[in-house]
This record gives sequence, structure tokens and C-alpha cells, in this order.
Amino acid sequence: MDIHKYYGEFLRRFGDSSSAKLIEVRAPGRVNLIGEHTDYNDGFVLPMALDRATVILCRRRDDRTIRLYSAALNEMVEFSVDQPVRKDPPSWSLYVRGVAEALRDRNLITHGIDALTATDVPLGGGLSSSASFEVACALALLCANARRMDPVEMALACQWAEHQYVGISCGIMDQFICALAQAGHAMLLDCRNLTYRQAPLDDPDLRVVIVNSNVQHELVHSEYQTRRNQCQAAAAHVRKKFPAVKALRDVTADMLEQTRPGMDPTVFRRARHVISENRRTLEFAECMARQDWPTCGRLLCQSHYSLRDDYEVSCPELDALVEIACSVAGVYGARLTGGGFGGCIVIMVPRRVVDGLSAALASEYSRRTRKQASFFIAGAGAGARVVRG
Repeated sequence: MDIHKYYGEFLRRFGDSSSAKLIEVRAPGRVNLIGEHTDYNDGFVLPMALDRATVILCRRRDDRTIRLYSAALNEMVEFSVDQPVRKDPPSWSLYVRGVAEALRDRNLITHGIDALTATDVPLGGGLSSSASFEVACALALLCANARRMDPVEMALACQWAEHQYVGISCGIMDQFICALAQAGHAMLLDCRNLTYRQAPLDDPDLRVVIVNSNVQHELVHSEYQTRRNQCQAAAAHVRKKFPAVKALRDVTADMLEQTRPGMDPTVFRRARHVISENRRTLEFAECMARQDWPTCGRLLCQSHYSLRDDYEVSCPELDALVEIACSVAGVYGARLTGGGFGGCIVIMVPRRVVDGLSAALASEYSRRTRKQASFFIAGAGAGARVVRG
């Protein structure tokens, strides 16, 4: 994204009389290649940062006021960090309010900022625009206050902000990959102990394609919490026979089958997805290392079917996109990515097949759903960084 076109807007909003230097920070969105709804079960995930990002232009103020203008929404918020930050509307401001509170609690804020934010990460598409915004806000405030923070701690602070201010009990994956991604790599992350391994994604013949269904369902937040509760219920049920179990990460398929009697059938299916998805994620990482893309693709498809049937977070539009993609000769595999109920799918495909895939998606998706999908090729981007300042 070319942020230079927003420099004039920044000066119009905040003036150009300050002697404080202008700061520019970026934090990427992400696509999760595999490992869906495993992070809050202490499991494994394999995301990739996008080469699309939230960008913040900002300038340090002499007081402790934060003024932030959203170019995407044409809205301004203003608040002070002298006292605990109130959870005031609009809803998008809760992300920056929460981040500011997390940094205030750590005594990392002594000055406020004037800031403008813009993004080319699709909003509400399951590509972590919210975590991208949180991490960018944290980095902008830190840079303006001439402070540093360990990237893992910054990710945890942003996760806390989403829990406490936005009210979404998300796992750590999104903030972690936004803060710590390495360009040209995906990341295998253990969400229990936060150990991770950068996984090269450098085959010049491979393309990772993102297709946005342009469908957003309002029930995603409530259903997300329901799934978390069901997973906790499954772990508690298994723990009666296997006391060492702390989360579904610790449960094998055999253990789940042994404890199936007395377990709610829906809870059983939720657990079966998480257990099988952890196994697929580790196998996917092994196949990535040897560039075995056909097997990676098969695992993507299995993940989608599990999310559709056992976890029940798909929707007709996402199913249609996956079916269309997988019907194109040469495509390795596809699945929904993100929380579900709309948003995007991710496809792995040889470079030579991209044009045929694009044509099939454009014609067939519209015919089946009467909707238009958005399509782009994703590069493996870098994590959050200060571009200027």
C-alpha cells in the first residue's frame, strides 16, 4: 500500500506546525494456512503474514492525548491515557483504547500521538485486520514514546486488549504472527509455550491465493465463544478419565473415543476437529519442508471438510469456493481460513494454473451464489516494523 497519498490527509487533519518528526509503522495481516480453531486449545497453527498491512502515520504530542483518524471509516477518536481508558464507542476504537491501556499499565506511555491509520487488509475477511491494527497501534505508541518492547510481549499485550476491551477471547496466533513474521516464510507456532519455527515458503512455482467470499455473518463472535466453551467442555469430560489433560492439545483420537460415552455428540465433534487439525498441522509442516505440495493440498481439503462437518463454521459461499477451486485441474487444495461463517478461503496452486483458477472462480461463484468474489495472490510478508521514525 502506498501510504504517501495519506501524508496530505494527515497534515489536513493535524496541521504541520509541530516540530515532532513524522513516524510510519506497518503491521501485516495474515492468512492461516492450516491449524484453525486450535490456538485457544493450546494447539499448533501455521500462519503466514501477508504482504498487505495496516499502516499508521503518527506524530508525538506534548500531552497524553491520543487522536486517531481512520481513513477507511472516515472517523476520528480522541481520548486521554491519564486515567484508565474508558471502553467508549465506536467499536473499532476499542482496539486502540485497549492497546493504550495495556501499554499504560506497563508505564510505557508518557506522551500521546496524533495518528492516521489506513489499511489494504480486507476488513472482516478472516485475514486478521484487527490484530494488524492492534500491533500497528502498539508499535506507533512505543515508537512515539521512544520505548521498546519484546515482540512476544507486545503480541501478548495486544491479545489482552482484544480480550478485555473488544470482548473476543481470541488465541495468540494472530497477534503473534503480525509481530514476529519473517518475510518469505510461514510460521509453525506452538500456542502452549509460544515456541515457533520459521518455515521457508520460497518455491518460485508455488502460489498462495486468497479468495474473499465477500460474505460476513454477524453470528461469528457469539459462535466463536460457543466453540470455545464446547472445547473446554470436551477437555473437562476427557479429564475425568485422563487427569493429566489440560486442554484438547493433550487428547489423542484414541483417548477421545474411549471417553465418548456420556459426551454430548456436538461437543465430541468439536473435539474431533481440534485433535485431527493438530495432527494435520504438524504433517503439513513436514510436507512444506520437502515441498510436497500435493500432500499439503490434500491436508487443506481435509481441514475444510472437518471445519464444515465437525466444527460447523463454514457456510454455503465458502463451500462453493472450495468446490470450484478444487475442480480446477492442477490445484493442490483449498480450505476456509479464519474464524469462518464467511470471509476467505486459501488455495495452494502451481503458478501455471492461476489464470484458469481465476477464470473458474469468477464465473462459477457468481453463477452459484449471485455474489462476486475478490481474488489476490498473497506473498509472505514481514512482521511489524518501523518504516520511518
